[in-house]
Amino acid sequence: MITFPSCKINIGLNITSRRYDGYHDIETIFYPVKLCDALEFVISDRQDGKDELVVTGIDVGDRPEDNIVTKAARKLREMYRIPVLRMHLHKVIPPGAGLGGGSADAAYLVRALNRHFDLGIPVQKVKEIVLELGSDCPFFIDSTPSFATGRGEILTPVNQVIRDHYLVLLNPGVGISTREAYHSCTPSVPDKRLPELISHPISEWKDFVINDFERYAIKRHPVIGRLKDDLYNQGAIFSLMSGSGSSVFGIFWEKPSLTGLLQRYTIWEGMM
Repeated sequence: MITFPSCKINIGLNITSRRYDGYHDIETIFYPVKLCDALEFVISDRQDGKDELVVTGIDVGDRPEDNIVTKAARKLREMYRIPVLRMHLHKVIPPGAGLGGGSADAAYLVRALNRHFDLGIPVQKVKEIVLELGSDCPFFIDSTPSFATGRGEILTPVNQVIRDHYLVLLNPGVGISTREAYHSCTPSVPDKRLPELISHPISEWKDFVINDFERYAIKRHPVIGRLKDDLYNQGAIFSLMSGSGSSVFGIFWEKPSLTGLLQRYTIWEGMM
């Protein structure tokens, strides 16, 4: 069976508090984007009981047994009977880019295994299982625009606010430590919540929809700031870094003519 895990962007991201369990509470809008990996699995005939994973495409930099996809298969097998698997993951979504690519891979695998082997796991239970793999994993079970709170697992659907707009998604290929990014922020609760803010015209978002990680990321990697500037110079209605970075997106009324850095770093573009 083959499935195509798609990524997300964050429209705004506020760090609201530090939690007792070492995580942070956040507020963000998760919004699905059609940039996809490809993930295939078949039943393995291995006798040692170990899943196999082959990764092609973009190098993710970890051993197959440490990949979140392999961890997802092991996690599900702790609770349900599934056979040993042979899996092939073709990476198109850059890792560590603020796009949730690894979380999507894990969530889509668990969802596909539930369906393929008729496990009958309710959707809410599937979300609880994948939450143990990553805070944003539950979003990818439905992949619908959502206001996310808590660690990112409390999801409330929102309108498709950028529907019929053109999105340009860029990745400059620089790495940002999520741990360091969190440590750079001083948590605070915003005066207005994101669902209210995004109800305003997109042309007004630049004044009040922010990403708390962005200032730190631009200081460490000025190219992120240059990409934002270039997007606005090219006519973007709104631009922001996604997640903890380093990907940047721009929202346009229509397809722009990309040049320079924008053309070099574009990883996906299209109508939403």
